[in-house]
Amino acid sequence: MPVQPILRFPDPRLRLPAAPVTAFDTHLAALVRDLLDTMRAAPGIGITAPHLGIAKRLTVLELPGENRVRVYVNPRILWSSEESQQHTEGSVSMPGVTETIERPARVRVAFQTLNGAEETEEADGLLAICLQHEIDQLDGIFWIQRLSRLKRERLIKRFQKQS
Repeated sequence: MPVQPILRFPDPRLRLPAAPVTAFDTHLAALVRDLLDTMRAAPGIGITAPHLGIAKRLTVLELPGENRVRVYVNPRILWSSEESQQHTEGSVSMPGVTETIERPARVRVAFQTLNGAEETEEADGLLAICLQHEIDQLDGIFWIQRLSRLKRERLIKRFQKQS
């Protein structure tokens, strides 16, 4: 499938909540392929439909060291641990800049598969970070909103300088 253009910060569509996916059909499967190709070309390890300007609750992950693609339709966090972890994050919509974000260390996520089946998954480590990051995006929370105002402003200036 063709690589699609990715919305760039500060596009306001990156801060809009995505609508639930209701049709589990060939169009959804094609969108997953487009997301995967676009994410790999970016390059990135996670992408959502809103990154392409499509306001649907769909995310694709391909973590380093794993030989699999993870697809989450209509994901939502059911539980998160009180214990936290810090990790350097970035975005395919804001390439070239990263910052450390603190998030819960473990999460339980409910989601649907490409055929609509309901599943839950517990995650820790990088998977937990990525799921929270991408679900935030689906909820209209761009990752830099998790930073303090000062760190966010500095990061935006760094991004603007390189663009």
